[in-house]
Amino acid sequence: MTQQDFSGKIALVTGATRGLGRAVALALAERGAHVIALGRTQGALEALDDAIAQTPGSASLVPADLTDMEGIDRLGGVIAERWGHLDILIGNAGQLGMVGPTAHIDPRTWDQVMAVNVTANWRLIRAMDPLLRAAPAGRAVFVTSGVSRHHRPFFALYTASKAALDALVGCYAKEVEKLPLRVNLLNPGPARTAMRQQFMPGEDPMSLPAPEEIAPLFLELCSPHCSRNGEWVSYPQWRAAQQEPS
Repeated sequence: MTQQDFSGKIALVTGATRGLGRAVALALAERGAHVIALGRTQGALEALDDAIAQTPGSASLVPADLTDMEGIDRLGGVIAERWGHLDILIGNAGQLGMVGPTAHIDPRTWDQVMAVNVTANWRLIRAMDPLLRAAPAGRAVFVTSGVSRHHRPFFALYTASKAALDALVGCYAKEVEKLPLRVNLLNPGPARTAMRQQFMPGEDPMSLPAPEEIAPLFLELCSPHCSRNGEWVSYPQWRAAQQEPS
C-alpha cells in the first residue's frame, strides 16, 4: 500500500488519548499532519503530545468533554480563525454505557451515551461542516460498530446510539455527495481496546487487532484520493481483502 502524505493537513481527532483515537492521531502525525487532539484527560493529552513531537507532524491539545456542546462550537470558531479550514475530522470518541436488559437502562446513562455517541457528533458536523467544505478535499470519518446492523441482547443502548450515528452520517454524506468533501463510517470490528475489554472481560486481547493495525484504514479514508462517500466500511473485510493474493 502506498503510504499517504498528510503534510500540512489539519486533522481533528476526538477521543485522541487512547485506543483507536490515539493510534490514528499518531499515524496522521507520522505522515506530517497537524493534529488537533481532543480528549478528557490532560495528562494523557500531554503524553500524546510527547509522542507526536517525535514525528514529522505537530499537535494542538484540546482538553474537553464532548458533552460540552458549546465548547464544540467554540472549537470550530478557533479552527476557523487560525487555519480557515479543516482537512480531516475523525469522530472517534464513544461510550459503551451499560450492558444489560433494555428495560433496566438508567435514564441518566441513556442520556450520557446518546450525548457522546450521537449528539456530540451532530454538533461536530454542525460546527465543522463549513471548515470541511473550505478544504480542498475535506474528509470525515466516524467510528461505528457492527452492533448497529447485527442486534444482540443486552446491548440496546450502545446499539441504538450507533444506529442513530449511522443514520446521521449517512444523511450528511448524501448532502455533500456533489462536493469534494467525503464522509464515511468505519467499523473497526473486534479490536484490542479498553471498551472491548469492558464488555468482553474473558477475551484474550492479544487475539484481536491492535489499534495501530486499524489506523491504515482510517488513513485510506482520509486520503484526498479516496472517492468513497456514504459507505459503511468494515475493517475485518478490508483486512481480508488486503491479504488476498494478487
